[in-house]
Amino acid sequence: MSGVGKIAVLGAGNIGGTLAQRLAEADLAQELVLLDIVEGLPQGKALDIQESAPVLGFATRVTGSTSLDALSGADIVIETAGLARKPGMSRSDLLGKNAEILKAHARAVRDHAPNAVVLVVTNPVDVMAYWFREVSGLPAARVFGQSGSLDTARFRWFVADELHVTPKDVIGFVLGTHGDTMVPILSLTSVNGVPVPKLIPRERLEQIVARTKSGGGEIVNLLKMGSAYYAPTASQAELVRAVAHDEHRLLPVTTRLHGEYGLRDLYLGVPARIGRGGIERIYEVELTAEERAAFEASAAAVREDLKILGGLPTS
Repeated sequence: MSGVGKIAVLGAGNIGGTLAQRLAEADLAQELVLLDIVEGLPQGKALDIQESAPVLGFATRVTGSTSLDALSGADIVIETAGLARKPGMSRSDLLGKNAEILKAHARAVRDHAPNAVVLVVTNPVDVMAYWFREVSGLPAARVFGQSGSLDTARFRWFVADELHVTPKDVIGFVLGTHGDTMVPILSLTSVNGVPVPKLIPRERLEQIVARTKSGGGEIVNLLKMGSAYYAPTASQAELVRAVAHDEHRLLPVTTRLHGEYGLRDLYLGVPARIGRGGIERIYEVELTAEERAAFEASAAAVREDLKILGGLPTS
């Protein structure tokens, strides 16, 4: 079995539990620990996953814990904990509450797993990834977030469904925020090299883009209670695999910008090469004037959220 020594998943809800299952079945680590504040929840889910090992043939040892000490020595940490926005809760309230949850986790990673690569999933992910890095003090290359990887998967499926082609033949990127201001890059989307704008009329493409932007909300509305976790955890597992196996994958993630695209000191979804050390390189791609304007609007939206966090102490 190749991979890393230890993976830790923070949060044992639908996302954390399903992700732990995917990672264990992929045999990406010798040990996987699932953590949550609810006594019995991470232990129970971990045991349930572990008992599938004889059937599925994976060797990863899966445990659960309510103690952040269990992060000790983790090579990869995935942050899935946090609250969903509830009726009557302002965006500021949500940001503040999730920032407090992540603050404790970021400190624990700093103290118990200082060499870990951290994947942040908690929403709003572009802001929470920034916050996690600020609190933990870890190198920016080792803290990034799932952003465009999930949005791109949704976009690719919608295009494939429209054209009745296999989804794996659709290549594309969704950049910017993981939210209403995300930017599907139509100029870089193709089906086995054929540009999508040549295959789908512009009006229909605009409808697909709109559906991509509301992809998460569409599932929430259908479920009535809860949100998506199958596609999100598939995307997260792809990112974790890229780190664990040092694959040097080029994928869209939210990462700290240091002047790329004329932006700095914020996290935003861009194409990046990912390997064992986290973010190896950020790629600047040529955007149309329309795409550039939308991308800059994404950056402005993230900066507005960062202002809310500006008054919160990191220590």
